[in-house]
Amino acid sequence: MYDHILLPTDGSDLAHHGVQQGLSLAKALGSKVTIITVTEPFPVQATATAAGWVASPDDFASYDAAQKKFAEDILAATKAEAAKAGVEADTLHVPDGWAASVIVETAKHRGCGLIVMASHGRRGFKRLLLGSQTAEVLATATVPVLVVR
Repeated sequence: MYDHILLPTDGSDLAHHGVQQGLSLAKALGSKVTIITVTEPFPVQATATAAGWVASPDDFASYDAAQKKFAEDILAATKAEAAKAGVEADTLHVPDGWAASVIVETAKHRGCGLIVMASHGRRGFKRLLLGSQTAEVLATATVPVLVVR
């Protein structure tokens, strides 16, 4: 039924719980997985710009290198976990993106039949104020989404 599962992760403990559940499901179903992490663009705040600070090319390069290393570490550890579980896994790092939209587009373009991801873990006003990548994926995905709490 779900022969290709997308497992998004940001490296957090909560996201790892979602990955573990996704790997267990993939093993039980004989599915392959794509593990994805998305890193956001360089955070240039309006207040920093208004205060007179302007990012240099070195700032951008340093940020990009740190984000790439961060993603490589997350994906390597998660791929090793998949291998240990006996699950075929591809990895994907998408830099300079917004997680929810990249997750939905990746599921569509890679032919994933299911997205398994962790919930945001927030409730009430904080959830309303801060929003959630998971909520956005749920609202926009064209494939089933399994949310792990």
